[in-house]
Amino acid sequence: MLIARTLVELRQHLQRFERPAFVPTMGNLHEGHLTLLRHAKTLGDLSVASIFVNRLQFLPHEDFDSYPRTWAGDCAKLEAEGCDLLFAPDEAELYPQIQTFKVQPDPVLADILEGQFRPGFFTGVSTVVMKLFMAVFAGKAKGVAVFGKKDYQQLMVIRQMVRQFALPIEISGVDTCRAPDGLALSSRNGYLSGDERAEAVQLSMALSQLGLAALATGAALPSQLPLLEAEAMQTLRQRGWQPDYLTVRRRQDLQAPQAGDAMVVLGAAKLGKTRLIDNLEV
Repeated sequence: MLIARTLVELRQHLQRFERPAFVPTMGNLHEGHLTLLRHAKTLGDLSVASIFVNRLQFLPHEDFDSYPRTWAGDCAKLEAEGCDLLFAPDEAELYPQIQTFKVQPDPVLADILEGQFRPGFFTGVSTVVMKLFMAVFAGKAKGVAVFGKKDYQQLMVIRQMVRQFALPIEISGVDTCRAPDGLALSSRNGYLSGDERAEAVQLSMALSQLGLAALATGAALPSQLPLLEAEAMQTLRQRGWQPDYLTVRRRQDLQAPQAGDAMVVLGAAKLGKTRLIDNLEV
């Protein structure tokens, strides 16, 4: 596996390839990330991963400084999976100046759900992803980038960004990778205590139950949904969680669904000091 620390090194390594398949990460890799890489290797003529903890998408009170950085283990995992090229810039390389130009996503999509509870998050995500895309795909007629569906809203924001900027990049979404008990794999799962880890699966269970209840309402969905969502939130509160939202939305645009719409159930809740997110398509 080749490792590029600078944009110059990265572009030198990419020169002779026509269709890179790219997996951007913040490191602390787990099986979910490796699943994305395996998928990427089937889509392009070079598999590229990046590791960069992006300061722009962390709020001042969040865990940027303490976010797990596991460089040696991450490299070993990527190499074992056959990653061809790893881009691992430092902050000065990717942000040589204070980033005053930023990608501002559509607030209709980006200021709800995660964007409501983490203001500016999707601006930070969109800005760094655009910079990484320009680094990896500059001069390429086509490319593909792979993201997990666990970050469902993020995937939608990035797809919309690619469409609106007419980037020659295919965005490939991969189903959420889960532990045997159903917990969505996440780098932040490592923050959970033993008891919290056993409890954490209740988030996916609550989302599943909410989705089934929403489907069962039929034509009464719009009027019944607020009550169903409130009951799901209360169920988690009674178990000691601090939920931000458990909600059913239309898959197409994450707006309120009508009967017959394809739907996705999304949730974010804090268990102890750890904030977890998950979603299920229903």
